[in-house]
Amino acid sequence: MKKLEEYLRSIPDFPEPGIIFRDVTTILQDPDGFQLVIDSLADLIRDTGAEVIVGCEARGFILGAPVAYKLHMPFVPARKKGKLPCETVEMSYDLEYGSATIEMHTDSIKPGQKVAVVDDLIATGGTVKATCELVEKLGGKVVKVAFAIELAGLKGREKLSKYDVDALLTYDGK
Repeated sequence: MKKLEEYLRSIPDFPEPGIIFRDVTTILQDPDGFQLVIDSLADLIRDTGAEVIVGCEARGFILGAPVAYKLHMPFVPARKKGKLPCETVEMSYDLEYGSATIEMHTDSIKPGQKVAVVDDLIATGGTVKATCELVEKLGGKVVKVAFAIELAGLKGREKLSKYDVDALLTYDGK
């Protein structure tokens, strides 16, 4: 089996000159690559004591749900505002240009429950930080934050410094 980075496509000068876009879809499109990323994320979480997996919309759903399945844990989506049908709690956060709001159902995390948060990529860290804060607002404890890819040049890990953060692949740039 190839290494995870061999399944990842890097696209230079997208979305603007000087940026190298790390395209996770090529990992997902290859059955061996998809299995490798899910197994590797599960390995990061397995011994943390986590009881539930939370995935960030949208690619965190694609990775988090099969990790939850593999570890025989419930999966909870952190969704964009207005997408969940029952009572929710919400958290707003800043984007590069503007802001966004994510929500979770009020009954999705039980007080004291240990949670692992999964997403495909950490860039600035805003979405995952808001997700972790939602977990805490519901009384949960974030025991692991796991990513497939980290863009270290955007310093998202700094926003998550109070959490145990791991990434399968780390790239220095943006």
